[in-house]
Amino acid sequence: MGLNLSNRQIAHELGLNEDDAQDMTRNLRQGVVDASTTPTLAGTVEIDEVYLIAGHKGQSDLVKKNIVLDVDGD
Repeated sequence: MGLNLSNRQIAHELGLNEDDAQDMTRNLRQGVVDASTTPTLAGTVEIDEVYLIAGHKGQSDLVKKNIVLDVDGD
C-alpha cells in the first residue's frame, strides 16, 4: 500500500473508519515532508513554466519587464 492512494481506499483496505485513515495518512505524509530536506539553489536556475497575472491592459511596460533572480546573492 502506498501513500498515493485515497484515504477512502486506505480505510477500506485496512478496515478502518475514513476519519481514522485520514488522521493516519496526514501524520505519515507530514512525516515524509518533515524528513525531507529543502534543496539549496545556486548558479543559473532554469524555470520551465511562468504564469503571468492578467490585468495589465494598457500598461505594456509592466508586462515587458525582464525578471532576473539572483540566487547567489551577488
